[in-house]
Amino acid sequence: MPTPSLVSTTLFQLRKLSRRIWVRTTAFALLALAAALFSRLVAPALPDALTHVVDVDAVLDILTVLSSSMLAVTTFSLGVIMSTRQAISSGITPRAHEFVSQDPMTQRVLATFMGAFTYALTAQVLLRTGLYEQASSTVILIVTIAVLALVVIAMLGWIEHLTRVGSIPDTVAGLEAAMRPAIEDWHRRPALGACPAPADAPLPAAARTAVRAPRSGYVQHIDIGALDALAAGADGAQVFVAAVIGSFVVDGDTLCLHSGQIEAEGLRAAFTIDRTRTFEQDVRFGVIVLSEIAQRALSPAVNDPGTAIFIIDRLTALLSGSSAEPEPPRCPRVFLPAVTGAELLTDGFDPIARDGAGMVEVQARLQRAFATLIRHGDAAVAAAAREASRRAAERAAIALPLEEDRARIRALSAALREDTGAAPHSEM
Repeated sequence: MPTPSLVSTTLFQLRKLSRRIWVRTTAFALLALAAALFSRLVAPALPDALTHVVDVDAVLDILTVLSSSMLAVTTFSLGVIMSTRQAISSGITPRAHEFVSQDPMTQRVLATFMGAFTYALTAQVLLRTGLYEQASSTVILIVTIAVLALVVIAMLGWIEHLTRVGSIPDTVAGLEAAMRPAIEDWHRRPALGACPAPADAPLPAAARTAVRAPRSGYVQHIDIGALDALAAGADGAQVFVAAVIGSFVVDGDTLCLHSGQIEAEGLRAAFTIDRTRTFEQDVRFGVIVLSEIAQRALSPAVNDPGTAIFIIDRLTALLSGSSAEPEPPRCPRVFLPAVTGAELLTDGFDPIARDGAGMVEVQARLQRAFATLIRHGDAAVAAAAREASRRAAERAAIALPLEEDRARIRALSAALREDTGAAPHSEM
């Protein structure tokens, strides 16, 4: 499978489309419709002894029960999904509610229910119009039994899934699964396969031709391979990306600058701009969403430091060093500001340190997380972790009411700056 950094714009759009709940439901319904329509082709292959046993009225009764029950179950399931989305949006974070509708289990179950309803309704119409012969009715019964088996399996999975969906551990697990490919790719290619370039680096004099954004929105995806191919076809031209993944642009903002003669429309087509951010390439967005869960847990209305500590541990696991070796740039003609470990640490831990400044258990776990990142991260992540540790300790010194707690956090932070191989011994 192509890595997230080198996925083409077309494939990215297809992935987005495949996550829409109506796509799987429609596909399953079409398969059910095809099974009903092609039963006449299969009927002649059945033995006569089997075809004369099945009664058409009995098959119609079964189909009637199946269609009515599947309509009721589908309506009930949609109500559960909407309630869960609202609960996640109000109780966890609004940026996580999309996982309910994009969840593979949810889509598979709804597709099964809706497909069974479509199949039963179609088969009833065809049987009552007299289009089917006696042999075809036997095929319909066999297919109906198979559909019923699929429905039972889907219901068992749906019942188990409903016991977990909407909970913080289940939502966090879904978020991690969605953002992990981008995190792993960031460890290997922090510039998405392009050449890393500091955001404030001066551009070559020749790279002054700007490509403007056609509309307002967030940059969801950049087809780095397409940019490199366009530059290669322009006699050694270079492309310098200005609007990085996750950045918000308005109509007329600069997406990139380039040297040489490159068609602007081709470069513009490599940028996917939409109304919201996604996890496909946007590694910072995933970290921000996880941090938002901890921020809400630390609000006075919720006051749940345990959830904040849980999120701190999950962020630590995601940002710790990867076993994958860094790869050389695959697109040498494209230059892109790389996402740094300092940015991810700031996005993830600083808001938690701010909102949990007055909770000693949260501050102690933050210092432990910084120690882990110093031990297991690369040099840049370790340096950023030391700075984050200092900032968190300063916030705690202002907010913690007890001098003993303030001294404890100061000692933990000082230990990280003095001995990079040591971890705090005191934790909650």
